[in-house]
Amino acid sequence: MKNLKRILSIIGIIILISTYAITLFFAIFDNPNTYTFFKISIGMTILIPILLWVYIAMYRYIKSRKNDNEDAS
Repeated sequence: MKNLKRILSIIGIIILISTYAITLFFAIFDNPNTYTFFKISIGMTILIPILLWVYIAMYRYIKSRKNDNEDAS
């Protein structure tokens, strides 16, 4: 579980940094879609940690149910 959290955290950090870098790149080169990329960056800043938390919570729940079923057998 510890390694899974670490891997998911690293993936989340990479995704967030890449969205920020893309937004900065398009802002510097005055792309007309910069505002859209900015909105996506803000959304991803909120969405990625929530999705990671939900995934880890589901993993714990499924793992605990599996352990409970094995104990009951």
